[in-house]
Amino acid sequence: MRIPAAPGRDVAAAARGRAVDLGYAAGWGLLKAVPSPLATRWFQAGADAATVRNGPAARQLRANLRRVVGPEVSELRMDQLVGDALRSYSRYWLETFRLPKMDHDDVVSRVHSEGTDNLIEAIGRGKGVICALPHMGNWDVAALWLVAQGYPFTTVAERLKPESLFDRFVAYRESLGMEVVALTGGERPPTDILKERLAAGRVICLVSDRDLSRNGIDVTFFGEATRMPAGPALLAATTGAAVCPVGLWFTKDGWGHRINPPIEVPTEGRLRDRVAATTQALAHAFEREIAANPVDWHMLQRLWLADLPPRPQAPSKATESMATESKAAADQ
Repeated sequence: MRIPAAPGRDVAAAARGRAVDLGYAAGWGLLKAVPSPLATRWFQAGADAATVRNGPAARQLRANLRRVVGPEVSELRMDQLVGDALRSYSRYWLETFRLPKMDHDDVVSRVHSEGTDNLIEAIGRGKGVICALPHMGNWDVAALWLVAQGYPFTTVAERLKPESLFDRFVAYRESLGMEVVALTGGERPPTDILKERLAAGRVICLVSDRDLSRNGIDVTFFGEATRMPAGPALLAATTGAAVCPVGLWFTKDGWGHRINPPIEVPTEGRLRDRVAATTQALAHAFEREIAANPVDWHMLQRLWLADLPPRPQAPSKATESMATESKAAADQ
């Protein structure tokens, strides 16, 4: 039985949510009017202050980047790497607030694209394409580029709190040309919608380097164990869609991305094994992209299992029943 939260706690949470929503609304409103050089200085100063403060997010970013660059990199170099990464992250947020006002044709003209032929070839197969991305660079700019090439796409968004903030982000991304499907709380399961889009030969884009459910696929990532979401591999294995890993980065005056060739999805064996193999291949592709541009990997959260609290060891009977049913389906 769930004990209801104290009324005061609900009020405080609602007030915090409202404050966050108003903060984002102010960002989208105010920063559109601020001259770009001034806004850039503001956000860079904020990033530099966060580097000096060295709070929990900055420390976690450092631990994550240490796994990318290895133990041989000096602490002095790590200081610079973390500072550059926080500036990159601040640039992403600044562009998020300013992108609706920017000249989209100009933005697209300053995108350096590699591997476009891989995307065109995969679309030509007629079974849809899954573009799987890590938290790198500015994926909203990559979305603008993709739409400008004549490939409208569908993506999935985690439902944020408060609901008004989620609605703002959906409206923002839909204004860029995306179809946004809520991860939870929608009228239909998101998987059903994604399968329909793939069956129609369309593109879907999924950020895929962090498992939010903590029930993802075990992979080795930069030499350590973590979990990544099963979604891209499961969709590819069950629909025949191509899954293309994508890397993104910032350039001095624009943006870059690389669309890798489709991962070879196994066609024989148990579904669970095919999904696991595909997810591990995706993790290796992300390793290469992140290692090439580590400062543009915006992972300030705990990712590796060594950093996460252990999963509960005593699931309920209902959970055990669900797990048994899922295992039976995956074994088919």
